[in-house]
Amino acid sequence: MPRRHWENRLLFILIAVSNLMVNTGALPASGTTSTPASETNPPPGPDRFSVITVDYISYEWDLVNWKDRAEVCSIIIDHDGMPLPEEVYRDCGTIIYRNWISQPLCNLNNAANCEGYFARLSTTRPKQKEIAMQLPAASAWITLEDCEPVFSTSTNICETKPTLVISGREPLPNETILRVEGTYNGQPFSCADTDVCKFRVPETENEGVTVEFWAYSSYGDSSPVYEAQVRAKKVDEGDPDQLYWYVDVLSSQWQGNVSATCADAWGVFPPVGGAPAWLSTPTQSKDLSSDIPYTYLAANLILQGIVDARSCPDGGLSPENAANQCGLEKSREAVYKWQNSFDELILKTARETGVPAFLLKNLFARESQFWPGIFQAAGDIGLGQLTENGADTTLFWNRSFFNQFCPLVMDSEICGIGYANLNEQQQVELRSALVGSVNASCKECPLGLDLTQANFSVGVFANTLIASCEQTGQVVYNYTLHTPAEMASYEDLWKFTLVNYNAGGGCLAEAISGAYGANSTQPLTWESVSPHLAGACLGAVDYVNDISQ
Repeated sequence: MPRRHWENRLLFILIAVSNLMVNTGALPASGTTSTPASETNPPPGPDRFSVITVDYISYEWDLVNWKDRAEVCSIIIDHDGMPLPEEVYRDCGTIIYRNWISQPLCNLNNAANCEGYFARLSTTRPKQKEIAMQLPAASAWITLEDCEPVFSTSTNICETKPTLVISGREPLPNETILRVEGTYNGQPFSCADTDVCKFRVPETENEGVTVEFWAYSSYGDSSPVYEAQVRAKKVDEGDPDQLYWYVDVLSSQWQGNVSATCADAWGVFPPVGGAPAWLSTPTQSKDLSSDIPYTYLAANLILQGIVDARSCPDGGLSPENAANQCGLEKSREAVYKWQNSFDELILKTARETGVPAFLLKNLFARESQFWPGIFQAAGDIGLGQLTENGADTTLFWNRSFFNQFCPLVMDSEICGIGYANLNEQQQVELRSALVGSVNASCKECPLGLDLTQANFSVGVFANTLIASCEQTGQVVYNYTLHTPAEMASYEDLWKFTLVNYNAGGGCLAEAISGAYGANSTQPLTWESVSPHLAGACLGAVDYVNDISQ
């Protein structure tokens, strides 16, 4: 499997866009002073450095020969404590440095026989020095005006022609944003003497249009150039009063409702009007409610004494670590209550991470039937049955999650080099800690479970899915040399992600390679990819079909 983190090759995507140019059809919003930019030059980008003077204490150390107490060199440092090896090398040269680091330890009770050198503090004096500091850069952000976000579908509904708002921001107190510029579908625009640019957005094709935008500052530089993809689709129900627009935006600078998870990474819009039900999030947790007679869950409820099935044959249990029919009947009410006990937390996690709530619930149902312990004493653990390999995927492909989790386990300075640069022992320690964090098994706890640990694990599994979708995008690119947006739909990419989560990147790579090799002119679909899952990978077919239905 590829081990290189995917630097997003795709265009970031934005939403309903600009008071634009001639020929774009985009109209200026009311009150906006936007004019066509006849010759928009590339902006300079951030260029902010400031030199400040700071007070410090200078320490002068002498390196002295043990034999004759002769000074061999002086070392100037600006920190407490002994000189560091690199400072000895800098001020004393290669030969003295090599002797210094290789000399034997000195017995101070017999200093006359010591070899090499010792360091002696000579003088200290207050000094000043100039330090160059990088100042925070200007930025630009994008959102919609007078449109209602629909969280369950990760889209926006506008009752009038949508207005895209691009706002420049200046973090320095004595500077201001002078103007906002950019291009809409290749045509330049400029809003002068303002930090806000508003555009009425015309209807677009399904793939949307690309928007580039930036802000100029009185400091003399500009923000970085940002990219976005905007899609606006008009919906006409046949009644003039029922005319509205679906608007979707994908961008690192988007400030509206959270966009559909992984859409940014893939550069793919969800279907117009929102994703299918299994990739959606309801507005209330009660809409996640289910009533399925899970036999494995029933068995665990019986084993923990939550359900009394002593009147059933074999105590309500079958040899397959499941409840028999009598045990299932006895535990029906408890099974119903338990499988919905995580719904509020699933909904909260979906809102925080953008991972669809129904997807999370369906995955937990398939993986563990909502019992957050160890499955049959195997290495599959928790609500989503995390393994060591799964933990490796999470920590490698979800960089933001790694940055949050790693300092909980080891020193933040070690974490700063990134998961891929840790040594094998450190990676093993992190993977074990992550797997342990989703294991709610607890012999001393009521029911044999630490439910606080189980609740924490919901967010871990959401981030594991995000990591898996990142890896999925890279696999698609590696084996087709095309971006995910060029090769597959939003829904199919999620199905590929479930293959990656369940069977691993190797199985997904084999299936993608087989489907693309069979017909490289056609898009990748679940129907074209799934037949190429064979052998040990074959179980992923039922897995995906079960969760997506």
